[in-house]
Amino acid sequence: MENVLIGAILSFAITFYAIPIIIRIADMAKLYDHPGERKIHAAPIPSLGGLGIFGGFLTAFLLLANISTAVDSFQYFIGAFIIVFFFGMKDDVLVITPMKKLLGQVLAAVILMFKCNLLLHNMHGFLNITTINLPISYCLTLFTIIVVMNAYNLIDGVDGLAASIGIITSSFFSFFFYSNGDYFFSMMGFCLAASLIGFLLYNFSPAKIFMGDTGSMFTGIINAILVIRFISTAEDSHIFPILASPAMGFGVLALPLLDTLRVFAIRIAHGRSPFSPDRNHLHHLLLDKGYSHRAITLLLSAATLFFIGFSYLTLSMGTTKVIAAQVVLFFAGILVIRMSKARPVQMKAIKTISSADEISADIKSHIVRLVSNPAEAMAENE
Repeated sequence: MENVLIGAILSFAITFYAIPIIIRIADMAKLYDHPGERKIHAAPIPSLGGLGIFGGFLTAFLLLANISTAVDSFQYFIGAFIIVFFFGMKDDVLVITPMKKLLGQVLAAVILMFKCNLLLHNMHGFLNITTINLPISYCLTLFTIIVVMNAYNLIDGVDGLAASIGIITSSFFSFFFYSNGDYFFSMMGFCLAASLIGFLLYNFSPAKIFMGDTGSMFTGIINAILVIRFISTAEDSHIFPILASPAMGFGVLALPLLDTLRVFAIRIAHGRSPFSPDRNHLHHLLLDKGYSHRAITLLLSAATLFFIGFSYLTLSMGTTKVIAAQVVLFFAGILVIRMSKARPVQMKAIKTISSADEISADIKSHIVRLVSNPAEAMAENE
């Protein structure tokens, strides 16, 4: 218990104190995420928050993780993390193509599968499938890691959203592992959650920094590891067994996973690459309805907690039925959002700004800040 608590505190402290330094360095080097056609923010904002998250996590994990349970694979976990970090950092600084980013994700996944023995061997009754053979196991595990990584990467669209959901999901898995004596993976999840909390204090709306692809992909790969470990061990746990573990694991990650799969399906149906940009994500739908960044983050975080609770309470139905119910609930929520009326105040502000073509970019940026956060905007004027 002491190591886990100290690890979480150290992760939080390093990230919390590193982020202001990273912001100053990004300001000096002009390393910003600039506003654009698809960007929601109105002013340039540093996007190197993933550096602080990774630094806080890795330092605490290396110092305090009990590697006796993973002595043969510990260095390979670290190697996979470093690969994701460098590919993400290169994309945040120089911008790389989606295929090159996918290559980095595949390399990390291959290390986890072949060197860390991180594999899904059993479907636990999903579609009446139990044990699966090794080739299918590799394909399913690779698919899971890639989709989870991209889910966190793509849900990082409004202030605080990816970090908030990452805190909830990694904390759930970590509490489970800790209660079952699986301290290595518990430490992994708690160190990530604590680092994300330290980052979220600067990323919650109005954001002073973004986590970038470095932070979102790193959050994704940790959660991919945790969910695969959870599915593989939850039903056989002697202390706190969870039946229908794939349904529970899927329920924990349901929001980012289903939103990513939905958007990928839409893009492919329109003859585009699944990695091509658009505005079809769940947070975009809510933004178009006039919800603020804070409201979206709180709403989707609450939805994540709802899916976790719903999944746990319905596990007796079996894996297939629970996952089917999760999918139905998700798309019912999408339908409700699409049919709901836009919030008039927010939409009026957006209409006023968009029609004033003659207003300068600086004034337009200030109006956006005034609408979203009047107190901060007034403080800047003083």
